[in-house]
Amino acid sequence: MLSKLSVRSTLATLAVFGLLATAPSAVATSRDAVATPAAAPASDTSPSAGVTVKLPDRVADHLGAGREALIDAVSTDVLSQSHDAKGLAPANAVSKLAAEGREVVVDVRTASPGWARGVAYVEAPRTVHSQPEGWLFIAHRENGRWVSGLEGDPEFTDHVATSPLVGKAERKTMMDYARRVTSDKEASPTAATANTGGLLLPWMPDYYMTLTGGPHSHTGGSGYWSSLDFAGGNASGRVRSSREGTATSMCGAGGGWTRVIHPGGFSTDYYHMWNTTYYNGTSIGSSALLGTIGTDVCAGGSATGAHVHWSLRTYDANLFGQYTWLNGRTIGGWTWWNGSSQYTGCATRLGYTACPGTAIYNRTS
Repeated sequence: MLSKLSVRSTLATLAVFGLLATAPSAVATSRDAVATPAAAPASDTSPSAGVTVKLPDRVADHLGAGREALIDAVSTDVLSQSHDAKGLAPANAVSKLAAEGREVVVDVRTASPGWARGVAYVEAPRTVHSQPEGWLFIAHRENGRWVSGLEGDPEFTDHVATSPLVGKAERKTMMDYARRVTSDKEASPTAATANTGGLLLPWMPDYYMTLTGGPHSHTGGSGYWSSLDFAGGNASGRVRSSREGTATSMCGAGGGWTRVIHPGGFSTDYYHMWNTTYYNGTSIGSSALLGTIGTDVCAGGSATGAHVHWSLRTYDANLFGQYTWLNGRTIGGWTWWNGSSQYTGCATRLGYTACPGTAIYNRTS
């Protein structure tokens, strides 16, 4: 008899290549995705074996027979960059993650001849303070092979500059961060207060939410303390973008994770939201509605109370495509400082100090 893991891996592999008439809920849950049309199944050693693939029919038609190679290329890139999969062969990495109840997802959303674009992510463990790893990707078919570029790496930068799947306005914003370089001094938390280009906290200006978690790692583990948690307040629970930019719903329609790329070298993540607006590389204004505080775990993790997990990312020379430090940076009129341990840090403004449990007004200056 097959084990649960074997059954799950088999189902996931079948779903990748369209051999299931209806994809089971554990395999592809996005409302705007369907199972891939029939193709030759991947071998057990294929980088995409066991990977969950979301591929609408209209996109599969553009990709044709090359879709298997595309999924292999993106899967290889994802597993090489994932913190929890580095150093493992792709098949071993997917099996390890599956044994932990976690999926690797490749969501191909748009395509044109020789080009494909979408989102890929590795689900977080179903534990408190865990957060997923995710990337936008653009892939180009060059000399008969797919070259995948994940957000933040050189291939992605090159593809943004030339892909017909990136609009003029979006390219301007994305190139601003994709090619941005800062000096070592500017990239140090010990330097003078860093300019974040007027980023706001994730709700309307002059309203408040309560700080429930000071600076901490995006994953709750190692890494720069890039994230803050907020709940309650008088903003009606509505989560809004920290600045104008290009927004993408990382989990697809109905999922509670959105990433916004801003001019000036920063992007922001918002997780655990309910009632989300679906965006797919969509230009939005500052304070655009993204969703409401919630407990959504569309890409893993855990949330015991409705809140928004907000994270800061940058593309400095030293932190290329990574979550970055908050210490010393000013967001929403407040300068944020690390505490003695994760979640305990506070913010200062005009001589006032706000620590976890404090209501904080979102200020534009």
